[in-house]
Amino acid sequence: MNDYFPGKTIINRGFGGSRLLDLNYYADDLLNPYNPRQIVIYCGENDIATDNPTAAEVFERFKTFFGKIRQKYPRVPVAYVSIKYSPSREKFWPEVTEVNALIKSYLKTQKKAKYIDITKVMNDANGKLRTDIFLDDMLHMKPEGYKLWSQVMKSHLT
Repeated sequence: MNDYFPGKTIINRGFGGSRLLDLNYYADDLLNPYNPRQIVIYCGENDIATDNPTAAEVFERFKTFFGKIRQKYPRVPVAYVSIKYSPSREKFWPEVTEVNALIKSYLKTQKKAKYIDITKVMNDANGKLRTDIFLDDMLHMKPEGYKLWSQVMKSHLT
């Protein structure tokens, strides 16, 4: 993380397989011990792929966590990184599109909140998802993929 964002103090609280349900369950542990300048969230893809919820249900999970952040840190900027399109999870892309749209619309109505769309930077010149930035599992990304994300995210970090 620090390689992608030199000069930024980042506390990575992410863990493999995490879902918005987990963020809500562990919200006190994730939020209480810190005095953040900004909170950046990337979560939701595993909700869609493992629980089979509707897009509306995933969105509600996000809103619940966002509400917990606002209870604890009403003035801290929050940025949400859009859910990526993973080739191995192509059957879920319609839900990903819908959840991303719901969260983006919602964050437009909130103060000190940003939606960071990383999906476009992952496409080739023809608008097709680049598979070369993914590991063989076609789910997790190679460093090159994260480098693309960091280029988009840099301007949104405080």
